[in-house]
Amino acid sequence: MFEFHPGFILILGGLSLLLLPRRLQKFLMLFFPLLAIGATFGLAAGQIWSIPFINQLELIVLKVDRLALLFSFVFTVLTFLASIFALHVKRPGEMAAAFLYAGSSLGVVFAGDWLTLIFFWEMMALASVFLIWYRRRPESWRAGFRYLLVHLLGGSLLLAGIFLQVGKGQFTVSTLTGIGGWGPWLILAGIAINAAIPPLHVWLTDAYPEATLTGSVFLCALTTKTAVYALVRIFPGESLLIWLGVIMAIYGVLYAILENNIRRLLAYHIVSQIGFMVAGIGIGTEFALNGATAHAYSHILYKALLFMGAAAVIYATGNEKLTSLGGLYRKMPLTAFFFSIGAFSISGVPLFNGFISKSIIVSAASMEGLPCVELLLNLASVGTFLSIALKLNYFMFFGPARTVRVNKIPGNMMLGMAGLAALCFLYGVFPQLLYRRLPFPLDYAPYSLSHLVSTLQLLLAVFLVFWVMRPRLLPSKAIALDFDWFYRRPFKVLIWGLVKAIVGFQNSFGVQGTKVLTKIIPFFYNPVRWLPRTTDSPPLAVYDSAQYRLPIGATAFLGVFIFVVVFSIIGL
Repeated sequence: MFEFHPGFILILGGLSLLLLPRRLQKFLMLFFPLLAIGATFGLAAGQIWSIPFINQLELIVLKVDRLALLFSFVFTVLTFLASIFALHVKRPGEMAAAFLYAGSSLGVVFAGDWLTLIFFWEMMALASVFLIWYRRRPESWRAGFRYLLVHLLGGSLLLAGIFLQVGKGQFTVSTLTGIGGWGPWLILAGIAINAAIPPLHVWLTDAYPEATLTGSVFLCALTTKTAVYALVRIFPGESLLIWLGVIMAIYGVLYAILENNIRRLLAYHIVSQIGFMVAGIGIGTEFALNGATAHAYSHILYKALLFMGAAAVIYATGNEKLTSLGGLYRKMPLTAFFFSIGAFSISGVPLFNGFISKSIIVSAASMEGLPCVELLLNLASVGTFLSIALKLNYFMFFGPARTVRVNKIPGNMMLGMAGLAALCFLYGVFPQLLYRRLPFPLDYAPYSLSHLVSTLQLLLAVFLVFWVMRPRLLPSKAIALDFDWFYRRPFKVLIWGLVKAIVGFQNSFGVQGTKVLTKIIPFFYNPVRWLPRTTDSPPLAVYDSAQYRLPIGATAFLGVFIFVVVFSIIGL
């Protein structure tokens, strides 16, 4: 059996793209993801790879269980289909960053100890930022820098929490739910930033629309879902997550309804859909955790498909504002078809994969006696159907024509979308293909008559409301203010005020300050005189190195001693 770490394969693939001749780029882009998929099938639950570390500790770089295998499979499949979608990209550095990013995500998934986890966590942040910077626009440089700062903050919080847990003797990754102390809270805060939990979410809606067209496909699938994996692994049943998830689900939908930029609209729906998963993790039963895991799996597929569709539209038209698009169905029928499959999937329409995963979480809330949570999650589902399957889909493809010139889409982009669309439909029709891979046994029938009838009634009602209100649902060109306003505007004013105050103080008291420094500085002319003396000579007012030198014999002995020690260590 072929046994190797799938993440290491993709990291090796990224390095190969940088080092090997460019004529091999397309081959390498397909070979390494396929090899990683094969490596995932070669692993079995219970396998562990470890590396000796200090103080008899071991770095567990590979710890395999059903949860890790599920995420590894969908990550590697996504990487393969996203690589097909990106075959026309001529920059090997961009795809190298994508492979390093995907490989480090798998490193987090298989990490069995805290130090391995934080290493790949930080590597993930550093690799992914290049997918934003490679767009090479001023907005992308700025957004990427903000993205990096936020993720370094999250990594620092996570690292601080890990140090506290390791200091308590907990070296391996394990559940922290219900454990007191600062360590678990810092770890939760670090993961929450990557999970885009409001108000820590603005890095996502700021950076993803500024990434390269192919880079955004990787970004939408990996960072937040790696955080979901970490929450399932470390904080199952943390009740705080229930309400954080509900807030995310509603918050993301509300902003998506207002948004005009098509990729930013999809980014807000990442926040909303992650909210469903976070709520399921907070509920914490095996049924709910299965729902959160299944929905993360489905979300990776349909969200990548939606970002591919948006990227194809931007590639063809050069425009990403919904108010400037319309009537593209006639010129881009296949793109419209594939995008509609992704839109129906995220909306939970029967026969598509979102239907067979999202409903598990809503049912878990009902089973645990949380009617308010159930109601709000259903409301978020209504908003998702309204804003993506209806509003975005209609105004971009089927509404009044506004786009005159459309460039031809490369065939590889169509092939990547076709692969994801097929998977969304396949899992929707045959849910057991996913259910049997989940971490816990699952007895759930999504296609019960009552569930089908209630879902179709709700979707039909939302469609009728949309059709009546559609002239008013086209977003305006105004900018919707989010939490980033609080650190963009007030902080800018605060920094300006501090700088002005410092400069004013310097101008007002510069002369007096100079006089004070003139008095203080002479005390530091000879700093050695404050140390214990090694000779009997009287101290000098001004520093004289000769007064503090060791005797020549002692100096020679010390030099020989250092020489012997150093060369003994290196074995010469």
